[in-house]
Amino acid sequence: MKVLMVYPRYPDTFWSFRRALPFTGKKAVFPPLGLLTVASMLPKSWEKKLVDLNVSKLKDSDIDWADLVMVSAMIVQEESAEKVISRVKAANKKVIAGGPLFTNQEHETKGIDHFVLGEAEVTLPRFLADFQLGKPLHRYEQNGEWPSLERTPLPDWSLIKLQNYTTMAIQNSRGCPHKCEFCDIRIMFGQKPRMKSGKQLVAEIQHLYNAGWRGTIFIVDDNFIGNIPRIKFVLPELVDWQNDHGYPFKFMTEADIRLAEHPDLMALMSSANFYKIFIGIETPSQESLRECAKLQNIKVNPLKAVQTIMNYGMAVMIGVIVGFDADVQREDIFADHIEYIRELGTPAAMVGLLSVLPKTDLEKRLRREGRLLERSRGENAGQLTFVPTMPADKLIAGYHRVLSNIYSPSVYYRRVEDFLRYYHPTVKKGVGFHNLRDVRAFIISIFRIGIFSRNAFAYWRLLIKVLFTKPKAFSEAVECVIWGWHFQSVAARIVKN
Repeated sequence: MKVLMVYPRYPDTFWSFRRALPFTGKKAVFPPLGLLTVASMLPKSWEKKLVDLNVSKLKDSDIDWADLVMVSAMIVQEESAEKVISRVKAANKKVIAGGPLFTNQEHETKGIDHFVLGEAEVTLPRFLADFQLGKPLHRYEQNGEWPSLERTPLPDWSLIKLQNYTTMAIQNSRGCPHKCEFCDIRIMFGQKPRMKSGKQLVAEIQHLYNAGWRGTIFIVDDNFIGNIPRIKFVLPELVDWQNDHGYPFKFMTEADIRLAEHPDLMALMSSANFYKIFIGIETPSQESLRECAKLQNIKVNPLKAVQTIMNYGMAVMIGVIVGFDADVQREDIFADHIEYIRELGTPAAMVGLLSVLPKTDLEKRLRREGRLLERSRGENAGQLTFVPTMPADKLIAGYHRVLSNIYSPSVYYRRVEDFLRYYHPTVKKGVGFHNLRDVRAFIISIFRIGIFSRNAFAYWRLLIKVLFTKPKAFSEAVECVIWGWHFQSVAARIVKN
């Protein structure tokens, strides 16, 4: 049996970093971890081929080669996924679909022969057993069973070229203890976080090491500290492995604001070579935080928390949302957002419109209130899918105003300087120009940003200042400059449209 696994293309968003990739010589940011893991669950006798459309094109010869085509995607990849499915069906091939896109809105997708929904540890074995008997069902679902991650195999890294990506990915846990109204994580993965053992985590790290990877690894957990006592127990094994191997990796992940309340946990993460953390800050409005049930952000002072985390050598990226119902209670919520982002001093501020994801508490509430306009396609930077409490044109104009301000060269570079003031790099083996990729990125940035752009003056002012005042953060400063180039471009496109 020949299986073609296809990962659809991401659209151009803040998270795609598409305009930053040419500086690194890479084709995509992250590999398709889900498909690579599913590949290890398939029968060993099956031939497998993976095509990541973020890296290469899908050829007719790829489709002709296959007996089965597996497609996995997130909601934001829907448009690309539909095109793939259409091509495959035109070639009269069977399509098996899984992943968040199809799990959350399978009824919207045409042309799928078999849906393998939810977590593959539960549903894929059922499909494979029926398939080998010649009696596969149209639909396999999870039915509330939350599998232990001890059943999850190591990803099959042999199916991709590691050098095409800037960052590798592994998963350590699933689920989140919080009840944020707009979030679908606990809907898909449960409210009780499930974690791999320290032995498993180290085995995955070793597996990537053996495959030849060196550099950044993204631990893709939606909340790395969902189970704080457990992660404190696991991290020392990762610290020991890094120390024994000379720190070949540096890590980034997602967490919630409670991280700042645990100095012992931050110290462990710093010792393990964590250098970037994404945190959903969402809004400066306490009323909006209560509305969306993000109560953990009320209990902790985000401004102090961000500075505390950065003092442990971990840069903070933030998520920000505009469009909550309670936002209308603020005289100028958009000015508040601009000032709040300035005070936080984090260059990477991902600002989006409130997105109504399928099956969330937010979707259920807005449906009851008769306020849903259309279903979300995962793009929170331009699609307004519900009737807001403030006039829609005011919300869109205010959103554009926030983007135009925070990514203007003068404001963005000032924020980078503020960030570097609090940031105390502790990353080991990741300081300075430790490989040719860093050198390449810096040289290209000189020509694209330092000479031929409106950012030129701010670019040289920043880098010269960092070189003389905090040279250990020079590599981080160059990365901020390149990220800013991407953010400015995406923000300009959103405002123009």
